[in-house]
Amino acid sequence: MALIGSVLHKSATFQKNAENMRTMLQLLRARGEAVMRGGGSVAFEKLHQRGKLGARERIERLIDPGTRFLEIGLFAAYDMYQQFGGAPSAGTVLGVGLIHGRETVIVANDATVKAGAWFPMTCKKNLRAQEIAMENRLPIVYLVDSSGVFLPMQSEIFPDKEHFGRIFRNNAVLSSMGVPQIAAIMGPCVAGGAYLPIMSDEALIVEKTGSVFLAGSHLVKAAIGEEIDNEELGGATVHSEISGVTDHKVANDEECLKKIRSIIGKMGSRTGTVFHRIQPQPPRLDPDDIYGILPLERTKPYDMYEVLARIIDGGDLDEYKAAFGKTLITGYARIDGWAVGIVANQRMVVRTRKGEMQVGGVIYSDSADKAARFILNCNQKLIPLVFFQDVTGFMVGSRAEHGGIIKDGAKMVNAVANSVVPKFTVIVGNSYGAGNYAMCGKSYDPRIIFAWPTAQIAVMGGRQASETLLSIRMQQTQKGDRQLTKEQQQMLLDEITERYERETDPFYAAARLWVDGILDPLETRGAISRGIAMASHNADIPRFNPGVIQT
Repeated sequence: MALIGSVLHKSATFQKNAENMRTMLQLLRARGEAVMRGGGSVAFEKLHQRGKLGARERIERLIDPGTRFLEIGLFAAYDMYQQFGGAPSAGTVLGVGLIHGRETVIVANDATVKAGAWFPMTCKKNLRAQEIAMENRLPIVYLVDSSGVFLPMQSEIFPDKEHFGRIFRNNAVLSSMGVPQIAAIMGPCVAGGAYLPIMSDEALIVEKTGSVFLAGSHLVKAAIGEEIDNEELGGATVHSEISGVTDHKVANDEECLKKIRSIIGKMGSRTGTVFHRIQPQPPRLDPDDIYGILPLERTKPYDMYEVLARIIDGGDLDEYKAAFGKTLITGYARIDGWAVGIVANQRMVVRTRKGEMQVGGVIYSDSADKAARFILNCNQKLIPLVFFQDVTGFMVGSRAEHGGIIKDGAKMVNAVANSVVPKFTVIVGNSYGAGNYAMCGKSYDPRIIFAWPTAQIAVMGGRQASETLLSIRMQQTQKGDRQLTKEQQQMLLDEITERYERETDPFYAAARLWVDGILDPLETRGAISRGIAMASHNADIPRFNPGVIQT
């Protein structure tokens, strides 16, 4: 093993970088706190008056005292559905918490947000929860309190493959996989939504507040003329004593949560940890330095070794092909005691042995070839992979094309796609084009994927994209025998740039669940460690098949 990183001089530039990061983190925390308020204090007060707890209060009482809830999708639907007043966190709280020491996926409807109604992003978030449970063989707990589909948007949530019905299909698949599902009916559970708790393995229902039926009392009267209230139609007593639909009747939220803890506390386990872990060591250098390392201007180079030295245990990196393909760093290390294989973009401009200069953040043929071989090695050794992205894409131009960049890039993408060990991705800075794919973006199934506030996700950088789009618009205008003045061109460029920058913002990505959340860089070690702990519940790792990778 070799020590990486050095004690840094806290220059004026370093201090400016750190100040910029702290400003970003202040914004992150302020927005996060606003989202956590859900539908607001008045809505929470009404909930409490009915003897109910809020979604986050329920989760806090469900998980082991003093443990951390790893939240997924806090910013889901952020700044979306504004025509309907918004839907903070998509009206659902999702994450992984410890219950009697067991990693457990927890999904809780937030009844303060449109009575827990399902928006399109609510559906996507619930599917993400089930995906995490499937991949890691984690038990999943549903805390159900929802009025059902948000009808004004029903066409965007009902019939397609990744819509509402997929939830129930996944209920069935999870059960067939032997993944325990426990559902607590803690509020209304209507129409198609009634299938979610009842297709789970075990269902609890809270007296007087929980109800489940295919059609509520108003619809029943309209459909068949029967007059009946919701409690008589599908309340706790009906389903626990008459229909037999639910398995446990509980008096209130507190008793319900204690019952869930009791059930999970008695579960056995079919799995065992396959990933290697030793006593954790802190990073050798101060993690706070990361704030000053990342440049204010995202086009400026910086040394990724210095970032990694403040994340990995003891600053020890057993580097693979250190002198070859230098725009990618590959090597074995530990994070919070867990053995990991690291693939990270190097943002420094580097020189090859042939004396050629390579631009930082760009993947060249030699880098892609190195990464493909390293990923294969990690799969053979059962070592989880951690990707640190700050990539502008693959190298372009005649020299790169003649050198076979497409072939080498395809080898790397193939290796990432076929990798069977758990993968984890942190988007540090740029995540552009095919570089996003090769460095294990969302479409390549990382177990968890987080962004730092400095992240940007796009097909290409803002300046290049804006100038390309402006050129296209000008060509279209010229075809109509109309010329744009320089002032009009600048106005159009500013308009395109503003829209493009907005769409590359990490909050935009988090709103659409392209990433699972936005992290303070200092939380990275903990998030990766929890991710590997989650993955350790699934010891059934298939043999790696490299497909068409040519060595």
